[in-house]
Amino acid sequence: MDILLHICCAPCAIYPLEALRASGARVTGFFFNHNIHPYQEYRRRLETVRQYASLVDVTVLYRDEYLLEQFLAAVASRPEDRCRYCYSSRIQETARVASELGYEAFTTSLLYSRYQAHDAIRAEGERAGERYGLRFLYEDYRTGWRRGIDISKQMGLYRQQYCGCIYSEKDRYAPKAPRAEEAGP
Repeated sequence: MDILLHICCAPCAIYPLEALRASGARVTGFFFNHNIHPYQEYRRRLETVRQYASLVDVTVLYRDEYLLEQFLAAVASRPEDRCRYCYSSRIQETARVASELGYEAFTTSLLYSRYQAHDAIRAEGERAGERYGLRFLYEDYRTGWRRGIDISKQMGLYRQQYCGCIYSEKDRYAPKAPRAEEAGP
């Protein structure tokens, strides 16, 4: 089976690519991650995917677009729903490209992360599959969580510390304001 694998980042692609290849699938990667901010983080993740692709001999198609304004326009009024937008926009684009290029199925490395909403990703993948007449391959790649981490460290790959968007960067790094009950009198 020919599968287009959306790659959110190199470390998250390791186990899904390994599992897909072990099943006999012919896999091509697809990098489209307009949600990653700031720009330097976007470039670092893109270059790490290029590095990883050369190390494991996988072809990756790159949609190298930094769409900050589009991302902010889509999520600024409801940042609590940003993940749904990120899943939908990237999965829909993966399905579109897979359909256009004649792939039999598509999936995403987002399914590797313990921090992502698998039900939402699966629902979006199935919607995109129906829209483009393709099979969305759902697999819970979290079973390879430790393996992916170990291999990424062995390869010396950059391992980011937050999901990707500017809001997740804030959640990870900005000091948390004390809650009213913690602040004291």
